[in-house]
Amino acid sequence: MTPWTGILVASIICVALKALGYLLPPRWFDGERAQRIIDQLTIALLSALVVVQTLGAGAAIVVDARVPAVAAAAVLLALRAPFLVVVAVAALVAAALRAWGWAT
Repeated sequence: MTPWTGILVASIICVALKALGYLLPPRWFDGERAQRIIDQLTIALLSALVVVQTLGAGAAIVVDARVPAVAAAAVLLALRAPFLVVVAVAALVAAALRAWGWAT
């Protein structure tokens, strides 16, 4: 299978899944349990994305300046800092660590 064939197949599957979501009856998602599961799935997927983007470099796990930057952002978010401040501090932490040669 060529890469373009894989991309085309994945695109068709994504469109089909989205269309399937519109065909499901809304009452399936009205219950308290369903809402709790949907909320937890959202958190789990976002957490997985953050971990993969922080530690991933191709097929390898890399601990570099991104890890302390995300940790600093997490602390500031826990302290309810404004989002712009969180992003700026995380960027400064990563930049400072890279400037000092700790992690490239």
